[in-house]
Amino acid sequence: MITYRQAGVDVAAGGEVVRRIRKFAKKIGFFGGFYPLGKDFLVGAADGVGTKLKVAFMMNSHTTVGIDLVAMNVNDVIAAGAKPIFFLDYIGCQRVRPPLVEKIIKGVAKGCKMAGCELLGGETAELSDMYQEGEYDLAGFCVGLVDKKKVINGSKIKIGDRLIGITSSGLHSNGYTLARKVLFEQHRFNPHDYDDDFGKSLGSELLTPTKIYVPTILNLIKRFDIKGIAHITGGGLPENVARVIPRKRQAVIDLYSWTVPPIFKMIQRLGKVDHNEMYKTFNMGIGMVIVVAAKDVDKVMKSLKQQKEKAYVIGEVGKGKGEVIII
Repeated sequence: MITYRQAGVDVAAGGEVVRRIRKFAKKIGFFGGFYPLGKDFLVGAADGVGTKLKVAFMMNSHTTVGIDLVAMNVNDVIAAGAKPIFFLDYIGCQRVRPPLVEKIIKGVAKGCKMAGCELLGGETAELSDMYQEGEYDLAGFCVGLVDKKKVINGSKIKIGDRLIGITSSGLHSNGYTLARKVLFEQHRFNPHDYDDDFGKSLGSELLTPTKIYVPTILNLIKRFDIKGIAHITGGGLPENVARVIPRKRQAVIDLYSWTVPPIFKMIQRLGKVDHNEMYKTFNMGIGMVIVVAAKDVDKVMKSLKQQKEKAYVIGEVGKGKGEVIII
């Protein structure tokens, strides 16, 4: 049995960092930071792709990680109801190889187009003493805009409201240190080998780009009263949904309301990973959660189906203390 911490990532330490830095960055919001600008808020987010890049190095495939970079940022921005307006990127590498950088930025540009935001520019730094030959790291920065009166922050969530989970495209860009530990170190799988469960190679499955939810969420916001939005990243459903649940409420999530994709089951089975550890580390097939009134559920679900999104009613809001209960 292995945990995320044993694989090399201490999630609790990350939470402690956030607690400590809030006194320096007081405008940190639920999934992004807020800056007042007249009648609007600018909503900023910063994120990377993490050790998913290690899989890209193994596969020598660099055309989709740029999409991941954009997705991890714009999905945080849209969680506040803000429309992403521009994006900046940073590439730190052992050696600048123009064809490689072009592939990465082509992916970033594609992600920005999917999210409807502008790629303003960025920085490419050659740091020969920092990285191994052929390796690089990515960071992205997105700014969105939302009317102050239309910020979605969970404050309107009431008892009886429903949680709708929109499916993920896979692991997205979280939990790869644990996934790689199980699949490539413990069990020594070849990432290039074809896998019947996925209909493609294991490496290709792991490199499936993070889904960009911006067009879907913007469409829903225009038509319905969306009371809360949670982007499911590191910390999984328990930590991310808890960010939008008011202090006197609780969210009860039914794990049997959707089917967990094969890649998560594979990691859990082979690594003998504890059930709770899986749900704290991975999205487990749900990439975005929205909270709506019970009366709006059918209409929202119909709209999601029309937008070709797979979604499930995964839980309900009850009386509590801001916690998330998984049953």
